[in-house]
Amino acid sequence: MTSALVFLAAEGEKENPLIPPWPEVVIGLIAFVIVFGFLAKKLLPTINKVLEERREAIEGGIEKAEAAQTEAQSVLEQYKAQLAEARHEAARLRQEAQEQGATLIAEMRAEGQRQREEIVSAGHTQIEADRKAAASALRQDVGKLATELAGKLVGESLEDHARQSRVIDRFLDELEEKAEASR
Repeated sequence: MTSALVFLAAEGEKENPLIPPWPEVVIGLIAFVIVFGFLAKKLLPTINKVLEERREAIEGGIEKAEAAQTEAQSVLEQYKAQLAEARHEAARLRQEAQEQGATLIAEMRAEGQRQREEIVSAGHTQIEADRKAAASALRQDVGKLATELAGKLVGESLEDHARQSRVIDRFLDELEEKAEASR
């Protein structure tokens, strides 16, 4: 077994399977340089062009997105401004409506007060007119009764209207003076 190892070791010194022969290395390097040159000459510009186009598309997309975002932000600010203005306008209209409502209520109260005063005044006037009419009717009735009673007491007819009217008026005036003095 030792002799087999020695034989393998002697044979291994001649050729190492991990190191290729020099002519193959040189041919492999030349082929690599040719393929690499071909790829660098033909394929690399196309790849760079495609990569540049993709970079431009991405940058253009980013720029478009930024422009769209800027425009959206501008529109959002406009909407916010319009919303704030609409809220301000609504508050102003609400305030005006409240003021108009208060004014209308005050006007209606004043009108109601005026109508109440007119009704009370008309009532007082009507009461005064009714009182005067009742006093006049009462005077006539009292005068007529007093004349009849006086005629029966005296035994004569007291039909002279002028004198009758003066006597009745004087009598009633004296009654009114006594009534006012007793109050």
